Amino acid sequence: MKKFFWLVAGIAAGAVVAKQVRENPKAKALLDDAISLAKEFGNEAKQGFEERVAELAAEEQAAKPASDPASDSASK
Repeated sequence: MKKFFWLVAGIAAGAVVAKQVRENPKAKALLDDAISLAKEFGNEAKQGFEERVAELAAEEQAAKPASDPASDSASK
């Protein structure tokens, strides 16, 4: 029953916020700013993640011992 209450409360809060955004230009501007900031944060996090993955890949390549072409052909 407690979960149902919170579900209904969340739906009601969402409806109130949606009504405010429709009727109030300041609320719409605030929402647009929040959305743009969230997108900017997401893009920065994605860029940082990709940079770190590239760093780890470079470190992994540097840590691998170089293979000897002569020993590779001898084992075939």
